[in-house]
Amino acid sequence: MPLSYRQSRGCCLHSKISYLFTFGLSFTKFEIEHPKLKMSEVSIEQIRPELTWRLRQRVLYPESKLYEMEMDEDNHGYHFAAFKDNNIIAVISLFDKGTDWQFRKFAVDETMQNMGIGRLVLQHITDFATTNGGTRLWCNARLSAINFYLKAGFSHTGNLFSKNGFDYEILEKPLTPAQETE
Repeated sequence: MPLSYRQSRGCCLHSKISYLFTFGLSFTKFEIEHPKLKMSEVSIEQIRPELTWRLRQRVLYPESKLYEMEMDEDNHGYHFAAFKDNNIIAVISLFDKGTDWQFRKFAVDETMQNMGIGRLVLQHITDFATTNGGTRLWCNARLSAINFYLKAGFSHTGNLFSKNGFDYEILEKPLTPAQETE
């Protein structure tokens, strides 16, 4: 069951960033026709880190305790959630490392997977990093998710590793910095 936004509304950032998706030329390739979901019903907002923990735990680490979902760097990143009907259906954490931006702990509610939500969230953080001067976006991708990232324009680096029983590869995507208009 997705976390109700009504339950968390008091915890959201006062200057929340809302992003309602309307499909125009820039989002044409991400337009999704799905019988259970209209993308206009989905919004992406910046949230406080602790609002990512429940979905992060349920989807990525079901054997772990909720308190184990907190990362030391949580307070130094940007955290986003996709909402549908005031429920959190996807979360992601994004970290600024100069012109490199790393995203971590990307989770989509099991009942909402394969509907294009992940692609929309990934596009949102890609745009966010680009707008903020990013030239490279990267992640530690679980091997089971590599095809998803390759379809989104990420490339193999060949850097493989294992951690906590999961196998990963570092994937990356070059970003074209946003041009300032005068």
